[in-house]
Parts: sequence; structure tokens; C-alpha cells
Amino acid sequence: MFRKKTSPGVEQTRPIERVTSVLGPGINWKGSLRGSGGIRIEGAFEGDITIRGLVVVGETGRVNCENITANTVVVAGVVHGNISTERLEIRSTGRVWGDVVTVVFSTEDGSFLRGQVRMEEEIDLGLAPLLGPTITVEETPTDEEKL
Repeated sequence: MFRKKTSPGVEQTRPIERVTSVLGPGINWKGSLRGSGGIRIEGAFEGDITIRGLVVVGETGRVNCENITANTVVVAGVVHGNISTERLEIRSTGRVWGDVVTVVFSTEDGSFLRGQVRMEEEIDLGLAPLLGPTITVEETPTDEEKL
């Protein structure tokens, strides 16, 4: 009765709101994360993140990147970089240094944000619809590996 009508032949793809991949504690990764699904980062990550779905930076997680783009971002660890998302949650242990563009923004007591927050009614993240959970990790070789 109150369903949103869709055009025939048009398939709606919803972002995945659960964790499908984990970068565990003690792991240091440099590169880029792209794809569809949900990722939980408990180690150290440096690079770009573009995920159609969920990005969770756990309490032991450390992310250093120019941009994080995802449908939902939850920060309980440390993020140095800008965040573009439909929904951002900064937990009490979360620390963010960077600018934020979001539709929904929530924080807990004790959380930290140094940057500007711009809230929009709607945001186009430019995330291409992908089918099924797939996350692609592109490793950037270190100087030693290039030799």
C-alpha cells in the first residue's frame, strides 16, 4: 500500500549493511579498497576507500587516507581523512581529523571530530551499483618491492 513504486525492469540495489571482510589487528596495509560489501578495519590502513556499503573502523583501527566514501561509516578508532557518507557514527572512542559530508550524523559522549561538517538532505556518492558482496584490495608496492 505504501511501497515506493519502481519502474518495470529497474532493479534496485541496496548497500550491504553488514561486515563481509576484516582487516585484522596487527595488519598494516597500504593501497585502496573498492567494491561492494562491508569492511571492518582493526589494523592500520593507508590509502583510499570507496565502498558501496559499510565501513567500520574498530577501536584498534587506524585509517590514514585522503577520502573515505561509503554508504555508512562507523568510527570507533582513528581516522585522518575526509569522509563522504550517507550516515556517519562516531563512537565514544572514535577520533576523526577531517571534513565530513553526510546526511545523518551521530556521535557519542567522548567522541572527537576536528574538521567541518556539512549536512545535506541527499548526497550522491557516485558509487556504482554492484551485485553481491565484493571488495577489491589493490596493494601499493613498497619501495623494497619495487626493486
